[in-house]
Amino acid sequence: MKNFIKKALTRRLAVKGPRDEQLQLEIPPDQKLLYGMYFAIVSLIVLTTLETAYMLVFHSFNTEILAAITLVIGTILGAFFTQKS
Repeated sequence: MKNFIKKALTRRLAVKGPRDEQLQLEIPPDQKLLYGMYFAIVSLIVLTTLETAYMLVFHSFNTEILAAITLVIGTILGAFFTQKS
């Protein structure tokens, strides 16, 4: 999973080289961004598990946990979209 996230966040640029060749330049993501993404994915898994346990125990839906899950998903998507642009 570690390489998958790093590969997905790697920026690729097409650059003209000598003799008008197209070269692919790969810019790896910052280490802080990778650690943030790992933390966000782990927190998403924990929040989903917590919501499932809450639903099994209390037979109702907790909107605060849903709001936290939505926030984490938005953070993950925002990081992917801004890193690729």
